[in-house]
Amino acid sequence: IRRIAETDDFRQGFGGLVRRYPRITFDKESAFRNPDAEFVSFGHPLFEAVMRWIEENYMESPLKGAVFVDPDGKLDGYILFYEGEVKDGTSSTAGKRLFAFYLKDGEVRPLPPHIIWDLEMGKGIESEPVDIEEMKRQAMGHVIARLDDYRREILTERERQAGIKEKYGIRSLEYLIRKLDGELFPLKDRKLKGENVDLAIRNKEEQKKRYEHSLNELKALIEKERSLSISTPRFAGIIRVVPPPGKQRGMRSDAEIEMVGMKVVMEYERKHGRVPEDVSAENLGFDVRSKDGEGRVVRYIEVKARAGMGPVSLTRNEWFKAKRFREEYYLYAVMNAAGENPVLHIIQDPASRLQPEERVEVVRYVVPLEEIVSKREEE
Repeated sequence: IRRIAETDDFRQGFGGLVRRYPRITFDKESAFRNPDAEFVSFGHPLFEAVMRWIEENYMESPLKGAVFVDPDGKLDGYILFYEGEVKDGTSSTAGKRLFAFYLKDGEVRPLPPHIIWDLEMGKGIESEPVDIEEMKRQAMGHVIARLDDYRREILTERERQAGIKEKYGIRSLEYLIRKLDGELFPLKDRKLKGENVDLAIRNKEEQKKRYEHSLNELKALIEKERSLSISTPRFAGIIRVVPPPGKQRGMRSDAEIEMVGMKVVMEYERKHGRVPEDVSAENLGFDVRSKDGEGRVVRYIEVKARAGMGPVSLTRNEWFKAKRFREEYYLYAVMNAAGENPVLHIIQDPASRLQPEERVEVVRYVVPLEEIVSKREEE
């Protein structure tokens, strides 16, 4: 790692490593509370050096595949990962993104790549031989489509930036050029009358040429930055996802029960004057984004539904988002969803208020029913 950190390009990009890091943290809040702890994140030399070392030594491993277990039992297939890149007319990288696609029985659908956070390593589970090249062929059309969507997403932002540059950069230069033209006219008139103003005229004409050159360069740059193209997607890895062993099936989700839970939550939000949006398919760490009458997000809601009465489990991604959004994050637990009168329990800021009873293979935080009932909000 130190060898990597001592290269010139690394030092120029991230700085150098120190000899020792007695205390480090990956949590920003912890860093604020403990000034003697080094906050390590993207861009930190230690983080970047370790990442480069991993790439050098283990980049080929994801291509060979691995087996993971989905504790919810929803997935039983393969997930392919691709790195997509968009470049602009200057040959610079406008954006990079990791894409994931779930394949089962010939069907392909996109998944958020961070889905892997919510999966458990399949220790000791062997995967059957598969034709990876055939799966890559099935996925490629979907990969290109998603990458093109990403290109359009970047283009929208580039158009916004171009508008700012045109409004302030191009218009400013055009104004300065017109101003110099206005100053040159009387100077040339004075020269015709015999005054010695050659130096003043030459200085202003040279300044005008510099502005014109800058104007042309800026216009060309804006056009190049608007010209976006996608590179060939790079296959980054594949994993096999299997259902959990029978002893874990008690926590598996049921599609119909989930639908009942979502219906109860959406009706509750509308009843209380908010505008809920179902984003459960995006795997954002919450299922509903609820806004007030002015369009501001006021609640990030994770919905958990049980057929009867019982504990609920939060994924690692859901727990991280609960810790991030704090008071704006809500757990809506719908009990008796299989009966005629489902009961909604609402808990604001579950990361602060709840004490998960246990972790299931470090990818699930199980909240007992007693915790849900005792910490529910009264509205």
